[in-house]
Amino acid sequence: MRESSASPSARPASRRRVNVRRVNFRRVNVRRINAGSVATHAVLSLGALVMVFPFLWQLLTAAKSLAETAQVPPTFLPHTWNWSSFEEVFTALPFREMLFNSVFNTVGRTVGQLVFCSLAAYAFARMQFRGRNVLFGLFLSVLMVPSSLLVLPQYDIIQRLGLLNSAPALFLPGMFSAFGTFMLRQFFLTLPKELEEAARIDGASSLRIFWSIMLPLVRPALAALAVITAMWSWNDLLWPLIVNTDPQKMPISAGLTSLEGQYETNYPVMMAGSLIASLPMLVVYVFLQRHFVQSVALSGSKS
Repeated sequence: MRESSASPSARPASRRRVNVRRVNFRRVNVRRINAGSVATHAVLSLGALVMVFPFLWQLLTAAKSLAETAQVPPTFLPHTWNWSSFEEVFTALPFREMLFNSVFNTVGRTVGQLVFCSLAAYAFARMQFRGRNVLFGLFLSVLMVPSSLLVLPQYDIIQRLGLLNSAPALFLPGMFSAFGTFMLRQFFLTLPKELEEAARIDGASSLRIFWSIMLPLVRPALAALAVITAMWSWNDLLWPLIVNTDPQKMPISAGLTSLEGQYETNYPVMMAGSLIASLPMLVVYVFLQRHFVQSVALSGSKS
């Protein structure tokens, strides 16, 4: 009578060796995965600390006294926590007006670039007209020109329009971007042509196709362009200092420079103002980070 199952002792020695090798191999893989995970988290934690440290230093400096900020060697934690700098920044500057000017400038530039760059990108990507490639090459050539070379002609235009020391002077020259047009064009090129053909069969116009079909499909790219434009507009310093000399018309980026004195600088008040001024951009990025990361991932996977 045959045995239904072989006992463990009756198994061949070669099979037992293979099983032992498999178990050891799995243990080695688990150890490697754990070591790699620990190293990855350590590197990411170090990078996060490096990114967060400037904001932490701003907060700690704003909580110090003026004498303590001038100590050598500098102290990390304040001896006495002083939060009056956050109140003084509203009296040292027309902070509310400057904050409104920054929001107005950022919204104007961002909306302008989203509108004009998306229209231009759609025309270059999906429409056929004579001289399209030559004109697009001229657009790209603007990227090779330093922005500082465009300050004088832009200033002359704003002066001739009588817009110096006004809110529109802040955002009008920045309502179009060759970079934004190029980025959106690359996304429009990846969309299938069948969508347009089906819409045209249904009688939709080019503008209707752009607004109702194409534009929603490039929403991640629009979000990425909005974040980039908003950050650049919020931190812009050179142009606001040139076109606006009235503190009531300056954005917060230019207004904070007035806190730097010739002989003494009130660093706690400056740090408090800088910390308050950086909060809106952090909020914008938190709400749009999913679209921003998605656009970066899609741009890396598309030719």
